[in-house]
Amino acid sequence: MEKFDLCVIGAGPSGYAAAMRGLDFGKRVLLIEKNRLGGAGIWNGALSSKTLWELSEAFKVTRSTNKGFVVYDSEIHYQDVIGEMRRAVNERHAQLKEQVEVLERQADLTFMQGRAELVGKNEVSVELEDGSTKNFEADNIIIAIGSRPRYLSNIPIDEKVIVTSDGISSFEDFPKSIVILGAGVIGCEFATIFSNFGKTKVYLIDKQDRILPFEDEDISRNVAQNLEANGVTIHRNSSLKEMIQVDGKVQYTILCEDGREEIYTVEKALVSVGRVPNVENVGLDRVGMELDIRGYAVDNETQTSISNIYAVGDFTADIALVNIAEMEGRFAVERIYSQKPTPMTYENISTIMFLNPEVAGVGMNEIQARRKGIAYRCAKMPYKLVGRAIAQRNTTGFFKILVTDDEEMRILGMRAMGNHASSTIEAMALLIKKKMGIHELAELVHPHPSIVEGIMSCARMLLGSSIMKPSVFHRDMSCYRVSAQGKIDNLFEGKESLNRNELKPQDAEG
Repeated sequence: MEKFDLCVIGAGPSGYAAAMRGLDFGKRVLLIEKNRLGGAGIWNGALSSKTLWELSEAFKVTRSTNKGFVVYDSEIHYQDVIGEMRRAVNERHAQLKEQVEVLERQADLTFMQGRAELVGKNEVSVELEDGSTKNFEADNIIIAIGSRPRYLSNIPIDEKVIVTSDGISSFEDFPKSIVILGAGVIGCEFATIFSNFGKTKVYLIDKQDRILPFEDEDISRNVAQNLEANGVTIHRNSSLKEMIQVDGKVQYTILCEDGREEIYTVEKALVSVGRVPNVENVGLDRVGMELDIRGYAVDNETQTSISNIYAVGDFTADIALVNIAEMEGRFAVERIYSQKPTPMTYENISTIMFLNPEVAGVGMNEIQARRKGIAYRCAKMPYKLVGRAIAQRNTTGFFKILVTDDEEMRILGMRAMGNHASSTIEAMALLIKKKMGIHELAELVHPHPSIVEGIMSCARMLLGSSIMKPSVFHRDMSCYRVSAQGKIDNLFEGKESLNRNELKPQDAEG
């Protein structure tokens, strides 16, 4: 039986990263993937959906009439859009495949296409495409089995008319109408994409009183307003009672907060209610691996209940993001082979929500800080006072920085909403990791004109030294302190009253 130092089951973002890190340590690595190299991270997840968003944003510009010019001729076809998305996916897949092929020749990497199953804590069986099986031995095993969209038993999902994110590319044309069940990040992203193209009437079912309930109310409110301005109908405080197919279309019934029932008919439906790990037929029960009630691995910094088997990516109950998956994959290998692995932390994780406009975040938001009873100070600077946003003729958005309520003013988190938001958070992630305050940030000379100047202005506002004064622009700029008990105090003079809608009681409760 052939033996390896490390066996990685799954070649999505976490598994691929783990295998590459294993080679860095000079180990003999076996990488196994039952479907396609790259996993959901490129095929029907982050890369594919974000490519659609980028295309929709580019098309939205062609329909804009407030930039000093008008484009009269613009035509778009769904299959052309999907074709461009597939070219992006294939481009990335080709890069991953080329690297694997080179490393199979130049390093101790073996890649196998097949379904892997644990036979024992050190033995893996692989069913190959031709139906034959091979067994391998490994000192350590990393399980990176990924996840798939969650199905609901009462909804007839066929991935043609009623689809998950996996079925979006099956549409032959832009649907005239679509309902999206789930007002989290993925649901709101697809609502943004379809409404940007302007070919589809979009309905979004939200069982709560606001979309993106895990984010602060100001983020949620602005995203909702922009979606509605783009023609999206949001069913707030509504639960889905029934969704069925009738004559090739979707009929859905919602139960409103006041007890009324409303029935709608649309062409397509997208169900976006989370994801579940691919735990079936992996042999987890055979080796006695401990799972939680939802099917995720019970792990201690990636190490499972079995000492030499590690869980990474969507197989853990941590945040399901590509950057998290890659971090966990690398960390698991470093924990196995390095005496001093770089500590893994989730405090400075950066996220991007591809909405209208895009939203980027790092560290805590106000909901999280209040839930933990942390006293903090907050500064908020609107895009309308940032020179680059004015030049772009797109001033929708704001920066918001949270710091500790003490002299150090250590950075707790930041949210950026607006054009180029995703390019503004890297430095903040580093400062959070280093547990640094905002004094250095406030004195750092940023390029001009640039969007990131808004971050500098936020920092200076907290120090009472901003160029644009909140006492003058008090309707747009905010700077306040929130105690551990939730009491809000204004931090500058000249503003009549703090807009308390920014911090509603339910935010503290999540």
